[in-house]
Amino acid sequence: MPYSLSLPASSLYANLQATADRQPDHVAIIYYGTEISFGELASSVERLSGFLVHELAVKRRDRILLYMQNCPQYIIAYYAILRADAVVVPVNPMNRAEELRHIVQDTGARVAIVAQELLPFVAPSLDEDALTGVVVTAYGDLLAKDCDLPLPESMTNPPPCLDPRCIPWQKALAGHLMPPPHRAGADDWCLLAYSSGTTGAPKGCLHSHRGVNATLIGSVVWNPIDSQSVVLATLPLFHVTGMQNSMNGPIYAGATIILMTRWDRRLAAEFIERYRVTHWRSITTMAVDFISDPDIGSRDLSSLRAVGGGGAQMPEAVAAKFQDLLGLGYIEGYGLTETVAATHINPPNRPKRQCLGIPVFDVDARIIDPETLIERPLGDVGEIVVSGPQVFLGYWNNPQATASAFVEIDGKQFFRTGDIGTVDEEGYFFLVDRLKRMINAAGFKVWPAEVEALLYGHPDVLEACVLASPDPRRGETVKAMIVASPGTTLCPESLQAWCRERMAAYKVPRIVEFVEALPRSGSGKVLWRTLQEAEMRSVETSPTTKA
Repeated sequence: MPYSLSLPASSLYANLQATADRQPDHVAIIYYGTEISFGELASSVERLSGFLVHELAVKRRDRILLYMQNCPQYIIAYYAILRADAVVVPVNPMNRAEELRHIVQDTGARVAIVAQELLPFVAPSLDEDALTGVVVTAYGDLLAKDCDLPLPESMTNPPPCLDPRCIPWQKALAGHLMPPPHRAGADDWCLLAYSSGTTGAPKGCLHSHRGVNATLIGSVVWNPIDSQSVVLATLPLFHVTGMQNSMNGPIYAGATIILMTRWDRRLAAEFIERYRVTHWRSITTMAVDFISDPDIGSRDLSSLRAVGGGGAQMPEAVAAKFQDLLGLGYIEGYGLTETVAATHINPPNRPKRQCLGIPVFDVDARIIDPETLIERPLGDVGEIVVSGPQVFLGYWNNPQATASAFVEIDGKQFFRTGDIGTVDEEGYFFLVDRLKRMINAAGFKVWPAEVEALLYGHPDVLEACVLASPDPRRGETVKAMIVASPGTTLCPESLQAWCRERMAAYKVPRIVEFVEALPRSGSGKVLWRTLQEAEMRSVETSPTTKA
């Protein structure tokens, strides 16, 4: 592989247009049996983009929220926003009203494209006139009637859209409005993806077209795909790994995307067998579930040429099962929202297990002392810092956080990942620990300060401290230590039910422990690190209640 890649001086949208011009009749998406060609995909993108510009007055650099699970409409909307020279703001469909309100207020977004079942969480922003234009779709809108596959409930029984302030998907595309010429270039804004921060409120990571192209084109070159490849898309497209490896990369290469709305291990195996899937990128927990199916050995998975993922270290035993079943090494990688996916990937021909991999094209990665910021010798433990074309432009509306996220070394700006690692003599990086206070729950990053901020909204919660608790299946799970207000009858079940209405399910504390007081330092700060270390040492003896 070359050290450096030449990146196009054009926009991300230009990738779709080039592929549609080159192979308009080639199948771009297969969605539960429904086929959409690249020509049809590009045509729908044009029409929706025209509606955004002419009817909703979307302008260059406007931020547009995209709030739904995986479906063809997600891909159409993503590229329609880019076609309008605007900025995609992908929102986790597990987020609820308060989380959504923060993103609406922080971005200044006026327009959102949402799935029908998520409208109740959009309604407060509509009521406050923060959002003035909402296009709504049901997952089944583009589904053929003769589907012979089991469908998620959200596709078969969507709640009706009765809000007159919302524009139905079909109406938005029916006018055949054409947008003005596309003018965005490589250095224009492209993506504003939210990554939770240690201050408790999620922070927007702003990316350019050039930066997003860097990792998607790099992924296509590192694990080669082309127009004959078939990619199984099970990762959520709002997440940068799914966005790049399961959507943007295949569109650039002209490959076919087999798209799933919800994870189903047996249906995934059916898709691999039926459509002769060649490439599959997942997260570790998804791969563990897939390989644990007792019937997996009876499926024909011989078409697969590359499998891999990230989010958490792949257990040695599971990686060995993948090798035995498929004859393929499970290729692990490493990246962040701030780097719009991978900065490190294992070489496909010689991966190391439970390893982040080696730096990819044009990436300079080093290990520094997190206190002195001086580079550490080979083999020493320190903070991983990276410099490369995919590193974000900065945190949205947060110059202080942006400034603290970078360090200058040898005259070059490096992004501080907050992850503690080491590098071996062959240049392979390994994760050791986390500098930042973060919980990795089944591949989902949960920042305790954010969950604590939401918990403090409960009238009966006097104090809260959120920790990571070891979990044999999820790796880590969320634990809350709660000091309840005097005289209340708060119980774990009622607190968890309250949380489910206000935060994504993976953030809801699975374990709740009530205590009389939380330990504090001389300055009054909660000694969360002391509690965290005690939890890791003795999780079995803690008086906890599990959901």
